[in-house]
Amino acid sequence: MENNGKRLFKYALNYKKPILLALVLLLVAVGVELVGPFLAKRMIDTNIMGIEKPWYETKQDEKYAVSYDGGWYKRADHWAEGEDKGREVRVLQSGRSYYFVDSVGVPNTGKRTFSNGQLSIEREDEGTQLYPANKLSKGETYEFYKPEFRSIFMLAISYVGLLLIGAVLAYWQRLLLQVSANRIIRKMRNDVFRHIQRLPVQYFDNLPAGKVVARVTNDTEAIRELYVSVLANFFSGIIYIAAIIGALFLLDTNLALIALPFIPILYVWIVVYRKFAAKYNHVIRSRLSDINGIINESIQGMPIIQAFRKEKETMNEFHEMNDDYYKYQNKLLTLNSVTSHNLVNVLRNVLFIAVVWMFAGDFLGTAVTVGVLYAFIDYMNRMMNPIVGIVNQLSNLEVARVSAERVFTLLDEPGIEVSDQRMERYKGNVSFEDVSFGYKPGEDVLKNITFRARQGETVALVGHTGSGKSSILNLLFRFYDVERGVISVDGIDVRELSKQQLRDHMGIVLQDPFLFTGTIASNVSLDDPSISREKVEQALRDVGAYEMFMQLPGGLDEPVIEKGSTLSAGQRQLISFARALAFDPAILILDEATASIDTETEAIIQEALDVLKRGRTTFVIAHRLSTIRAADQILVLDHGVITERGNHDELMQQGGKYFAMYQLQLGAAEVVA
Repeated sequence: MENNGKRLFKYALNYKKPILLALVLLLVAVGVELVGPFLAKRMIDTNIMGIEKPWYETKQDEKYAVSYDGGWYKRADHWAEGEDKGREVRVLQSGRSYYFVDSVGVPNTGKRTFSNGQLSIEREDEGTQLYPANKLSKGETYEFYKPEFRSIFMLAISYVGLLLIGAVLAYWQRLLLQVSANRIIRKMRNDVFRHIQRLPVQYFDNLPAGKVVARVTNDTEAIRELYVSVLANFFSGIIYIAAIIGALFLLDTNLALIALPFIPILYVWIVVYRKFAAKYNHVIRSRLSDINGIINESIQGMPIIQAFRKEKETMNEFHEMNDDYYKYQNKLLTLNSVTSHNLVNVLRNVLFIAVVWMFAGDFLGTAVTVGVLYAFIDYMNRMMNPIVGIVNQLSNLEVARVSAERVFTLLDEPGIEVSDQRMERYKGNVSFEDVSFGYKPGEDVLKNITFRARQGETVALVGHTGSGKSSILNLLFRFYDVERGVISVDGIDVRELSKQQLRDHMGIVLQDPFLFTGTIASNVSLDDPSISREKVEQALRDVGAYEMFMQLPGGLDEPVIEKGSTLSAGQRQLISFARALAFDPAILILDEATASIDTETEAIIQEALDVLKRGRTTFVIAHRLSTIRAADQILVLDHGVITERGNHDELMQQGGKYFAMYQLQLGAAEVVA
């Protein structure tokens, strides 16, 4: 079996262009967003904290020059190379005030205090030094900042512009991923439902309908989150983390080394989480399927549940499944709570405390400025967000992984391609030659069945319940394939034909007919374009139901809901009968077809059948033996073996099992008569 991850990737490749474009946009958005802290660092270190850089006296009013106390001063980083600089002065901050220090070699670091016209700077390595200083007024401080206003404004505009660009890119990236994910899931659901049509009937014998529904709906929806949320968060998270680590090395190597341990921590985190989450998610998805199954079964069987007063037992069964589902959901929630953003916040806060303490203690060196520290904290905050995003998507990843496993398990079930090939209408000569069959290995329900039915003949199958009557028709229709013996139609082994070719000229009426949502007419034609309205009406006339249905408010266009629950059992059977006849089959199979029809209606149908049977081979399963007296051949089965064969009169003369069954139904007096 192919790896599920590869198969999910192959589905994504069907829409690789929009997905790749979305990931490129995401990559650009990440790059745009990561420029922000560098702009903030420049604004802080250059434009705000840069006021404490050396200032040199200049002789004229020029760009970046500041007037103070009759002189002009320009900051060191605004001087061009080779310009003649005047005397050096400094502007230093102490508390909330700024001071003009007319002195050379004033240090930037150390504890500062101002008293009696002197600025005191206390340093551990050189002790306390005093410098003459003048306190600047707010207006004078403003003048020293004024040359930076334009740069600050441009940086702020650039910062906001980058945010807007990032928002637009993120919008298109998310839109493209959402649309692509919806297309992928649409294709996957189509593939799953198409494959369901290919699966043999026996597959549905052991799998409740609700579980199949859950795989088509709930599981595929869970996979959609993989392409929308998980893919975007993991891709952007990896890009973010890699880019931020690179940016941190550009900022300061020591700070980058402090952040590096988060990568192995994240890896261990994912491994530990998946170990527990995988187990919980398997149970959760399984219980969800069970819940869907019991809901579907309860709705279908509600009349029986209420008639036999089993509401409480059904509710208790549902409660058990629901409580189990609730228990494992809570286990998963507990796991998510322990390993989600709460743990990330703890790690982040511990890291911030350590870095601030190291910065305050000057362990990081003089290269780490306030701007660098701000950029580091900003970058770490930004790195925590993708980590939180990745961790929070681990649950969706596991749900999607488990759901994909369930969907692909269904897709891996061996199915048969639906053939579009057609064949000419065959005559309908059917032959069973030494056919044995069992639904389970070693438990044959049919044993060495041999008989022939010629075109236009009616073959009746009778026998007690479990004798193998329906199994013969299941094999003829190829709901199941025979492994021992040969079944042929017009001399052709049915296994040499596709199932669609074989069934193209077969019609079947089951004991419990199924009606689809639509109208009476659409249930007869099954929306087959080759079945005209005239054919529908004629088929209903042939079974004697046309006038009955025309009396309904909508006539033949009367709405029919699922299973035709608004119609009587007899009406549903008549529609099913007309459906089989409308397709003009070469082989007609009636499986207890008249069991739900009253005696008067049955008499009408029998008259129609006498005409309709001409030219076609008809197989009839009937417990009411009076309906098959005219059959050309009656096969009596007992425990999978044909014990008697012949027409009605021949079997009555034999006085065997058929005679006994007929006597039970009609009474000894009628048999003698």
